[in-house]
Amino acid sequence: MEEIIVYTDGGSRGNPGPAAIGAWVETLGKKYGECIGEATNNDAEYQALIFALKKCKSLLGATKAKKTRIICKLDSELVVRQLNHEYKITKENTQRYFIAVWNLMLDFGAVTFHHIPRAQNTVADTMVNQALDAQMQKTLF
Repeated sequence: MEEIIVYTDGGSRGNPGPAAIGAWVETLGKKYGECIGEATNNDAEYQALIFALKKCKSLLGATKAKKTRIICKLDSELVVRQLNHEYKITKENTQRYFIAVWNLMLDFGAVTFHHIPRAQNTVADTMVNQALDAQMQKTLF
């Protein structure tokens, strides 16, 4: 089974505040970052993962995606533990994100979630900050 390694990050300046997502599909050499409006940091983390899974399916195509294992690396311990069924999900909006991720997982051969230190997630983090910085520049001018 082919493997694709994906790094995701989400962040907000303020909690909630202006937020952005970042994704790095390392195996395919693709980087993405975009603003998502006002959100909490946790919401942005989930939205980044959802974005990345959708992007992987789009890049691979439906048939190839079914034969591919997606290895997701996140620096959000909370999100990883929730997705790995180690933590309960009590907030309604987080439950919706969880279900969205779970439904996207059906498009692939396998999907795993791994917590990594922030220092190992610099590319996705950079994409988040570049998107937020670009948005701030637009606001200033």
